Amino acid sequence: MDLITWLRQRDGIAHRADALDAGFTVSRIRAAIRADAVRRIRARWIALHDAPSDLVHAAEAGGQLTCMSLARRRGWWVPPGAAEQVHVHLRPNAATPGIPVVAHWSASLGPSRPRRVLARTEDALAHAARCFPLDQAVAIWESAARVERVSIDSLRQVRWRDAVARRCAAHLRPGTDSSLETIFHVRLSAWGVRLRMQVRLAGHTVDFVIGTHLIVQVDGWSFHSSSADRTRDIAHDAALRMRGYTVLRFSYEQVINRWWEVEALIAEAIARGLHLGPS
Repeated sequence: MDLITWLRQRDGIAHRADALDAGFTVSRIRAAIRADAVRRIRARWIALHDAPSDLVHAAEAGGQLTCMSLARRRGWWVPPGAAEQVHVHLRPNAATPGIPVVAHWSASLGPSRPRRVLARTEDALAHAARCFPLDQAVAIWESAARVERVSIDSLRQVRWRDAVARRCAAHLRPGTDSSLETIFHVRLSAWGVRLRMQVRLAGHTVDFVIGTHLIVQVDGWSFHSSSADRTRDIAHDAALRMRGYTVLRFSYEQVINRWWEVEALIAEAIARGLHLGPS
């Protein structure tokens, strides 16, 4: 296998020590650099000219891709409107990066991996906890748990070093279907009212039950986009109302961008005692 093909199997970028371990000699690597087939990044990395720019930036900064940048690459949920800056994990004693990046200076929570351009999942989550408000950070954490198939219990067992990460771990709940539900749960959990998630009522699962009789459904577009989905939702809402429940349904747009409207309506419903059911 030639060096170009080998690099393409590794997202176009690799540590030079890995290339040597794969059997590519120093002379072959230097020849590829002189021929401009590959580029050298700092002293330790080699990359194709079309390698992903976020990975190249992390290597140029002397660190690893982390936080929101790793979330995008791994397919975790990212808050809408989040800036496109590259977030890089740097060791506490690392040199200041010579390029514009968002630097996260910290020791790794696990063993150091100097040959990796991607940060550990736990480190990236700790950085996200410091970068985002609690509700969004917890949504990122739960999304990462779903994508990476990491259990909530294992994340809670990590020895997180700062209070914001420990708060995120404490808010994690198994069984959430979407980041939208996570954001809603974190925001409402501070109200001090009884709040249950994923409760089965009238033959279907509802997103939230406040008190005993106030039901809240938060509709992510991917789960409620078809005519059949909408028909099913209307029928279920009617069945719930016939059983004495009050049903409030909110869209992604309302929860993410117009939260004050959602908050005011739920507060009004609670003030009227709709969460307690018929007397």
